[in-house]
Amino acid sequence: MAETRTPTVTVTGATGRLGGRVAHRLAERGLAQRLLVRSPERAPRLPGATPVRAEYGDREAVLRGLSGTETVFMVSASESADRLAQHRNFVDAAAEAGVRHLVYVSFYGAAPDATFTLARDHFHTEEHIRASGLAYTFLRDNFYAEFVPDLVGADGVIRGPAERGRTAFVSQDDIADAATTILTRPTDHTGAVYDLTGPESLTLHDAAAVLTEVLGRTVTYEPETVEEAYASRASYDAPQWQLDAWVSTYTAIAAGQLDGVSDAVRTLTGHPATPLADVVRALRG
Repeated sequence: MAETRTPTVTVTGATGRLGGRVAHRLAERGLAQRLLVRSPERAPRLPGATPVRAEYGDREAVLRGLSGTETVFMVSASESADRLAQHRNFVDAAAEAGVRHLVYVSFYGAAPDATFTLARDHFHTEEHIRASGLAYTFLRDNFYAEFVPDLVGADGVIRGPAERGRTAFVSQDDIADAATTILTRPTDHTGAVYDLTGPESLTLHDAAAVLTEVLGRTVTYEPETVEEAYASRASYDAPQWQLDAWVSTYTAIAAGQLDGVSDAVRTLTGHPATPLADVVRALRG
């Protein structure tokens, strides 16, 4: 009987867009992996992949799920008021389970005083990982290029207090390619922090022009004041932390904290970062 070997790589978030991309790439390379997910029935069916049920906040489930794992790809938990607490619980359980290396999906410009409120959670998660004693690699992704079309209202207008700030939107496929490179040889990237960006830094006026060209319909950007941004989103009846996150998405752009282009995608993957127009074109099928 052939020996069944415990996968040494675990991927979280495999039912989502980024984790799923990474899981598929690892399977294509023939790597055995464990998929740590909240809903195993929704996990992709891939050769060499074993779905395991666990939520970040469930310490015992995480300990069981990570037993025997050497390297973990950690996608951040769903946005919530207690996301940082979930992250800390997961990191502590990973250390206790004997994980050696954590590859964490962080955010561009993660800092304790970042304008984008959720980037602060990423900073504190990074600090907790550093303090855990685990080997680590941080992928500080800029805003996802795939989400740019979602910024457009039904009237074809992007609205927000981004002023003339710029963002280097990055493709999820590029992030997944970079992560796969790291996960196949993690020790080569111990302690590394990679800023993952697209090939150009764009204003929202620029992004609207790209959408206009690719989608074949007029898209424009209209700056709002911060007060207007909160007022226009009040009808969603979202909690305050969520409103703050939505609005600070734009104010972080205005503050210049999402500007800047890195060559990390090319360095890690061997191919150039994907332009926004190509990402949107691919989304159209």
